[in-house]
Amino acid sequence: MGGVVLLVIAVAIIGVVVVGRRRRKEAALERARRELEPVKRLALEDVTALGEQLRDLDLDTSGRTLDEGARADYQRALDAYEAAGRAGEAMTSPEDIGHVTKIVEDGRYAIACVRARLAGEPLPTRRPPCFFDPRHGLSVDDVDRAPSGGAVRKVPACALDVERVRAGAEPDVRQVMVGARRVPYWEGGRAYRPYAQGYFGGFSFLDWMFMGFMFEGLGDGLGVLAAGLGEGIGDVAGGIGEGIGDVAGGIGDLFGSIGDGIGDLFDGFDL
Repeated sequence: MGGVVLLVIAVAIIGVVVVGRRRRKEAALERARRELEPVKRLALEDVTALGEQLRDLDLDTSGRTLDEGARADYQRALDAYEAAGRAGEAMTSPEDIGHVTKIVEDGRYAIACVRARLAGEPLPTRRPPCFFDPRHGLSVDDVDRAPSGGAVRKVPACALDVERVRAGAEPDVRQVMVGARRVPYWEGGRAYRPYAQGYFGGFSFLDWMFMGFMFEGLGDGLGVLAAGLGEGIGDVAGGIGEGIGDVAGGIGDLFGSIGDGIGDLFDGFDL
């Protein structure tokens, strides 16, 4: 009798643990999917922009003879575009996105090299892209920028954004949606960090500055994360409650059956 009860309790505990793990895994997968989608769209937009830059380059080089260096750089840009497209479609987590943006940046630099060769100019210095919107291409200088309430930092900027900032105007910043608000991509939350690392990860000083901007958006990111955790905990708790209810019902039925059996046994005695 005691052994049967212990067995039932053990089965109940195992059932609760299994249900809880399954619910936590499902909640984690759903959070990862929600985080991936907006950043994946952002990266694929950059791949599309690279394709548009290649089409413009094709028009500009039509009918012109390219030297060996220009042909090699052109092919490098084409290869980067194809590789970025394949990598973009294969993305399954935000961490994969840094690989895509790194390829895109290499393709953009190759395009800049082709244009420099066509113009008879020296090859451009390999600088990081424009911090405000990497689609702007290579930066030409660093400008001062401070997040709200934060210290001033130098960030790389394209020629137009350098001009805007030094004139006291706002740069052309890449915006993303966080909930119902549009914010700069560096305030989008943790899922956007790999996106930026693909562009700025090779520049340690700039990467450190970028992390400073990331902390500016940490509150929003934590709020989104906390909401997701709340939903996940609620689902897990609900699953555990349902599991315990089912197990308790089963134990009640078992004891009811045992009680009926004992009653029938005593009814069989003629006292």
